[in-house]
Amino acid sequence: MTQLASIVGDPHVLSGEAIADRATSYWNASPIQTIAIVKPASTEEVSQVLSFCHQQGQSVVIQSGGTGVCEGADPSLKDVVISLERMNRIIHVDQNEMVATVEAGVILQNLQETLADEGLLFPLDLGARGSCMIGGNVATNAGGINVLRYGMVRNLVLGLEVVLMDGTVLSSMYPMLKNNTGYDLKQLFIGSEGTLGVITKVMVRLFPLPTSCQTAIVAVDSFKAVSSVLNQFRAQLSGTLSAFEVMWNNYYVGVTGEGKHRAPLARDYPFYIIIEAEGFDDESDRLRFEGLLSGIMEGGQILDAVLASSERERREIWMVREEFDALLPAYLYDVSLPLGAMNEYAEVLKERFKAELPGCHPVLFGHIADGNLHIFAGPYVDEAHHASADQIVYSALVPFDGSVSAEHGIGLNKKAWLSQNRSEDELALMRSIKQVLDPQHLLNPGRII
Repeated sequence: MTQLASIVGDPHVLSGEAIADRATSYWNASPIQTIAIVKPASTEEVSQVLSFCHQQGQSVVIQSGGTGVCEGADPSLKDVVISLERMNRIIHVDQNEMVATVEAGVILQNLQETLADEGLLFPLDLGARGSCMIGGNVATNAGGINVLRYGMVRNLVLGLEVVLMDGTVLSSMYPMLKNNTGYDLKQLFIGSEGTLGVITKVMVRLFPLPTSCQTAIVAVDSFKAVSSVLNQFRAQLSGTLSAFEVMWNNYYVGVTGEGKHRAPLARDYPFYIIIEAEGFDDESDRLRFEGLLSGIMEGGQILDAVLASSERERREIWMVREEFDALLPAYLYDVSLPLGAMNEYAEVLKERFKAELPGCHPVLFGHIADGNLHIFAGPYVDEAHHASADQIVYSALVPFDGSVSAEHGIGLNKKAWLSQNRSEDELALMRSIKQVLDPQHLLNPGRII
């Protein structure tokens, strides 16, 4: 402890009573289990902390915003936690190059709001925006609601600074979109969940901030209609379609009604879709959006719709999708599979839960335009039925060639299921990369592989 305190300062090494009330994560409210929490304020301090831990053979777990759902940053009493919360500077915004350089502990919403004041957009957006940090977003290759238009985090990162377990600082901080000079090393660390190195700085791509936004929630009577509406909006909105979020009836009913969110539409439709398009000419964008919506309604595929006429109404619509505490406690899953297989998979889930785990009910919603389906299985407050629910959710993916993780990663939670999607040769190569960069397996030990 003394050596760590000499690096980061005594107030920034916490243990014992100082962390007794600190939860493990947003999803795990139990008190954190760790030797100590160390809070460096710079890349140099991260390097020194890791170098010391490496010399001592001390395992380290990296934490940022604590919003991960796969136990990827949940430590044990054998681990030291490195928290990046003090590394929260937006270092530079380059409007000419359309690049921002930020430290890993910058909260996503803070970056969004700072950039908006300058007419710029970092398009990653997810419900945890007020808590999650950029480093964690990169380490998990986060997705969110705008993947349809802008892609995953992997598509938005231009440069990284990473500290390896032995303290080596690896800098790939190049602001160019094109840089075809050998292996793209930064891609090793994007989505690696902190198992290969500690991300300390990030260069992210920026875009002009849209000046118009059209948002609607619509109801349809079949998944075939969901697919048809998606295809029509994709074809007609010429790249301005940003989000297309689908909620099955049991999700919508579960989060709306008395004591919950106000229901924008009646609660008896089979499917609900939130559609959002953003552009730069409010009048023409609105006319095109409304005209397309009206035409599909006249064709009978959309049964009912509410179009937001203010930012307040827009937020009320999105609250239905993003604030789902009424459905908890439950086990949360994120899977991906082809759009054409999604409804059949959903029906298989319902039948299997009914037959194999009758007290558990799957509630479905997600970013289905990019093949990402979220599932709440509950209601449960403990782990007694988790393994059985996992077996149903993940094994049901096999006939559809689906993935056990769309955007949340593997962590500890899904490690047993990774071989369902990765061949032994792939897993062996992953282990080899880990062995080269962290031969003692001290960095986020046991995660992924």
